Amino acid sequence: MDDDSGVTGMDEQLGTYEAPSDDAVDALRDHALKDAERIAEALVFASSGPVLEKDLADKLPNDIDIKIVMQRLSDFYANRGVNLLKVDDSWAFRTSADLSFLIRRDETDVKKLSRAALEVLAIIAYHQPVTRAEIEEVRGVATSKGTLDVLMEAGWVRMRGRRRTPGRPVTYGTNRDFLDHFGLENLKDLPGLDELKGSGLLSNRIPSNFQIPMPFDDEDLTEDEDPLTEMDIEEFGLLTPMGEEVE
Repeated sequence: MDDDSGVTGMDEQLGTYEAPSDDAVDALRDHALKDAERIAEALVFASSGPVLEKDLADKLPNDIDIKIVMQRLSDFYANRGVNLLKVDDSWAFRTSADLSFLIRRDETDVKKLSRAALEVLAIIAYHQPVTRAEIEEVRGVATSKGTLDVLMEAGWVRMRGRRRTPGRPVTYGTNRDFLDHFGLENLKDLPGLDELKGSGLLSNRIPSNFQIPMPFDDEDLTEDEDPLTEMDIEEFGLLTPMGEEVE
């Protein structure tokens, strides 16, 4: 007969292995998520501008789902004095909309846009990618280069590329700073027809077949656009003093 006393004695010393319970696994997972939330919260809070979701994910353990982390944080801040908002593919803390009137900035306010500049900005936002000639066609009047310069200096409009048509006109579009300033996650959050009517920005007597265009919500060039060349970038002054292209 085989002597099993040695094996039995070892089992008694080591004890029987038991897999962790589901509750224990859930507790560990929740603890890891809370640690990840603290890291992401600190990174966004310390940044002077929106932080790319990809950059946040790079700072977290590989097994952490960044979308779950940011959604949990966003829900936590939803009813607080500051909200965690998604801006395109980035995240930023912003004062809650109902409390923004309390904020008084000491820094110089950005110069108020003229009516013409606001019209041009709206056309670019809804019709992008759009050329200067197409802007003028929508407005019905000529658009000065100065108006476009003001919008680009404000950081809300950028040159996208060149249209593949005679003359190869420059195409314009909005950028992430535009979304951030107006509290939009993406261009699909722009006001629709009913919202514009409700705010008084559109007359209720507009034609019944009037439609608000669906903006092109993609930074990639369309099939009828060519990228700006190095010569274009130099000509339009889109280089920083260090020689890097302005986004």
